[in-house]
Amino acid sequence: MEIVVWIGAGLSCLGIIGIIYSIVAVTRAKRAQLPDEELRARVAAILPINLIALFVSMIGLMAVIVGVMLG
Repeated sequence: MEIVVWIGAGLSCLGIIGIIYSIVAVTRAKRAQLPDEELRARVAAILPINLIALFVSMIGLMAVIVGVMLG
């Protein structure tokens, strides 16, 4: 079950990288002093990336927990 733990850790790391990317992208969009409509459009484009990253991170953490409990 050690492989499940390592796969889960890798997925969690990928998810965290995606979350950090979305934070940086939103911060850059806010600092660009864009009009309200453009800012909303950029944030709306980043939102799916953030949700996917959260999902991947959650699946990775679940895999780590399952691997530890079974191993």
